[in-house]
Amino acid sequence: MVKAASTFGRSGSHDFILLRASAIILALYSIFMVSFLVSADVITYVTWTNLFAHLGMKIFTMLALTAILIHGWIGIFQVLTDYVKKTGLRAFLQYAVCVALIVYWLAGLLVVWPVEGV
Repeated sequence: MVKAASTFGRSGSHDFILLRASAIILALYSIFMVSFLVSADVITYVTWTNLFAHLGMKIFTMLALTAILIHGWIGIFQVLTDYVKKTGLRAFLQYAVCVALIVYWLAGLLVVWPVEGV
């Protein structure tokens, strides 16, 4: 079994499973958000704040952001490995994407977690 230090999982099979699991989480989150947006009569600040004030929604949102991080990292690793042959450039691009994904996750944490109901 080949083990690459820069993959998210331990192997290609593990990455495959992580991609599918993260895609399911993202699909469920998208379905929930679309159904909420369609079913709400009027979306106001109070409605939106009260939605994200629930602990379950905070956890679901952070789970979705974690799924984006995992899905994005595995996807960009595969694309860069296939198409960018210069090792230095590939390493720089992987580093830049990794930093961006972590910043997105932390920004989501700082935006979602302190929300309290109105």
